[in-house]
Amino acid sequence: MRPTEIQADNYVAQLEVKTNVLKDSFGQHSMPELEVFASEPLHYRLRAEFRLWHEGDELHHVMFDQATKQKYQIHHFPPASQLINNVMADLLLLLKPNDTARRKLFQIDYLATISGEIIASLLYHKELDEAWTDEMKKIRFLLRKKYRIDIIGRAKKQKIILDKDYVTEELIINQRKFTFKQIENSFTQPNAHVNIKMIEWALDITQNSQGDLLELYCGSGNFSVPLAQNFEKVLATEISKTSVAAAQDNIEQNNIDNLKIVRMSSEEFVQAQQGVRKFRRLEGINLTEYQCKTVLVDPPRSGLDESTVNMISQYENIVYISCNPDTLKLNLDTLLKTHTITRFALFDQFPYTHHTECGVYLQKSDSLLVADS
Repeated sequence: MRPTEIQADNYVAQLEVKTNVLKDSFGQHSMPELEVFASEPLHYRLRAEFRLWHEGDELHHVMFDQATKQKYQIHHFPPASQLINNVMADLLLLLKPNDTARRKLFQIDYLATISGEIIASLLYHKELDEAWTDEMKKIRFLLRKKYRIDIIGRAKKQKIILDKDYVTEELIINQRKFTFKQIENSFTQPNAHVNIKMIEWALDITQNSQGDLLELYCGSGNFSVPLAQNFEKVLATEISKTSVAAAQDNIEQNNIDNLKIVRMSSEEFVQAQQGVRKFRRLEGINLTEYQCKTVLVDPPRSGLDESTVNMISQYENIVYISCNPDTLKLNLDTLLKTHTITRFALFDQFPYTHHTECGVYLQKSDSLLVADS
């Protein structure tokens, strides 16, 4: 869908279609009533990427039609936050007359926050030198009269940071403020207001939990940092070094004292838990000290691998956040042999698209709980 076709008046209708599609998709299972969490109808995205098109003295943000592959100019992008839209316009005005800054520029990525910070990452088909750095510092100086902005230059094997390469987001979750370091070119939830609803939903279903929490694919601590209040201890894993470093900062910034992050993939954690392999990264962490009765997973679109699905099926409670209902359904073929779905939610992270984010809460069947005890 082209940006010009995105209209707030259409939002309720498109969400209803998405809701019905999700219900039908899980129709073969006995599902609880679907909880639907809507997005803001416009200006909801905090990440946006645009190609740059050079035409004489003109310079434009462009996108490509998925069907025809034809390019079209973007002067205003309704899905993106108002901050991104404002910076897009002002940055282009400063780039157009500056040959050093605009030459060989082919893409700009924007990362913004609802707290008012933004990073613009400029991607080039040329080596960036001191002349580029000097010109971009001038541009940044002018932009900082209006915005809390940082600028990064990227080229082949180059990353030039003029000041810093992260923003600090502030989310009010159940009337409590949490801060999150979000690093440029790393995964972050694109729709902050829906992300808050996701976290509050996870907090609601895990309130009064017994024991500890294990989280796989924790990223920079988006769930584990606020959920730590519901558990005695939390152990979280993440494979990305950048995300783990941000998570450690977020633990410290939010004064969380019962959460530990380990840099491991879910497959590696399964091997460690089963004693198949020993990992130096687990030094100082005794897995036997954790009495995890709840596990939270937020995997990539490919879902969980077979060994991880089998591992999490041993936990009493499973919080499964999915960006791909098709792979979630495949994983449920295994999990529903031992668990029952007691909560089911749709989070409209990506309005006006076919993409659907959903969550299920599974609890081990009573008969199996008795057998395990």
